[in-house]
Amino acid sequence: MQQLDRDEVSTLVDAPPDQVYALIADVTRTPEFSPEIRSCRWLDGATGAAVGARFEAVNATAAGRTWKNRPVVRVAAPGREFAFARTEPMAGTVVWRYRLEEQGGGTRVIESYEVERPVTRVGWFVIERIFRAGNRRTELRQGMETTLARLKAVAEAGAAASR
Repeated sequence: MQQLDRDEVSTLVDAPPDQVYALIADVTRTPEFSPEIRSCRWLDGATGAAVGARFEAVNATAAGRTWKNRPVVRVAAPGREFAFARTEPMAGTVVWRYRLEEQGGGTRVIESYEVERPVTRVGWFVIERIFRAGNRRTELRQGMETTLARLKAVAEAGAAASR
């Protein structure tokens, strides 16, 4: 049985924090960045990031198995931080966070996750056997690295176009 606790990765983006935040907080754009997210849409009449807003995300494993979850925004601080938590039956609660730090005219982006309530034994059985996921710690780290690389490319292209 696998165990997750927390992890983080970071990158320096040559774009201002407000521009980077706008990309991250628009969850409908998440599939452009994340290799595991297929779609995201706001729920309950929400049209943007605000504390308490919910959205639906459709995820997919490398094996092509999909599932939906409904995260709730916990932090929506433009130019500084965006965080949300997703809770699933048997799959615990995970908080995903993007912290933004102004650095030399650009932005240090730190993406992290932290497990607040762990995955149950039954949850791991489903993840490993039914969804055919591999080592989730490794997969999540690689996903964060890919997400930040894609975010960096889009943010820097947008910043260059606006100069």
